[in-house]
Amino acid sequence: MEFEFRAKDGIETSQEFVEVYKIAKDLLDFSKQKDILDKIAQAHKLGAKSTEIQKILEQKTNELGFRNEAKGLFSKYKTSGLRPDCYKKISANTGILLEVERGKTLANNMDMLDIWKCHICAEANYLFLIVPQIRQTKKGKDETVYESVKNRLYSFFDKNNYINVDALFIFWVLTPCNRRYFYVCLWLYTHR
Repeated sequence: MEFEFRAKDGIETSQEFVEVYKIAKDLLDFSKQKDILDKIAQAHKLGAKSTEIQKILEQKTNELGFRNEAKGLFSKYKTSGLRPDCYKKISANTGILLEVERGKTLANNMDMLDIWKCHICAEANYLFLIVPQIRQTKKGKDETVYESVKNRLYSFFDKNNYINVDALFIFWVLTPCNRRYFYVCLWLYTHR
């Protein structure tokens, strides 16, 4: 298991960043267990739903204090029905949104929707985004989801392009899957 991150100047030294990093590391350690890797490999197939991956991680997300399908986080917006796959409150001022994406990540710009949700959410300053490294299409082609998402979202960390997101962490684990490999890419975005 490895990770990389991009951050705005100064974010790495904040206590908030340290706390969220620990939660991300705990989720990452859980996802590295052989039985969890096997379940992810079995679930990562053509036509699979992101909820299948979410359900595999649910034991750990519940243990870490995440709530599934938290409602009311976007109540001050006209799009008040928005909700993340999971939400965890960290303090009075912040929390973590967790989103799991699979098939619609690129075709429906779900990565952009997720970063936008984190950007506007008054109760969350962090986003964990889990995406496949490679996804097979119905036509049998490999779609490089991880690289595409990384290339799209890294642009927000060029100083001239800063948005209301402070840091992005990418975590991945290599697991065999249908003679291909699947990285569980855990993206952690922070914003204030």
